[in-house]
Amino acid sequence: MIECHVKPIPENRIQFVRLSSIDPSEILEHMSNPRVGEHLPLLTEPWDDIAVTEFVTAKEACWERDGLGHWAILHGDRYVGWGGFQKESEGWDFGLVLKPDAFGLGVRIAKKALEFAAADARIPFVTFLLPPSRKNLGALKRLGAKKVEDVLYDNVPFHKYRCETVS
Repeated sequence: MIECHVKPIPENRIQFVRLSSIDPSEILEHMSNPRVGEHLPLLTEPWDDIAVTEFVTAKEACWERDGLGHWAILHGDRYVGWGGFQKESEGWDFGLVLKPDAFGLGVRIAKKALEFAAADARIPFVTFLLPPSRKNLGALKRLGAKKVEDVLYDNVPFHKYRCETVS
């Protein structure tokens, strides 16, 4: 059995809040940054106000349908990105999209999210889809995730990783 290696985060500066509580202009600025799109092969169109509204509406619909979804992520009171869990046919996938000035927070945010997953009986394991452009996978491996296969998602190739949230 593959296990996630998650130690509790000692400080509470990272918060998960609903995306609908964030000023849409912040999400637009975030998702329009070219550095953000470098590792998002499904991001093929420029974002505008309509794209932000549709994105937040779709993510809120996941909360309604599945009781879980993506959050806006705050570090202190500052919006640093979004991420969370999306129900897929075989389980829950975790995604994380940070603003470039917050890239260094990724491991701490992922650990907090995996703590949440470990406490939720609906989530016996978590998967991660990473594009082949992602070469630095040390943090993911330190979390205990193991590559399980290569997959196509919307006809785009990804490496799929998995870690168990229960031992």
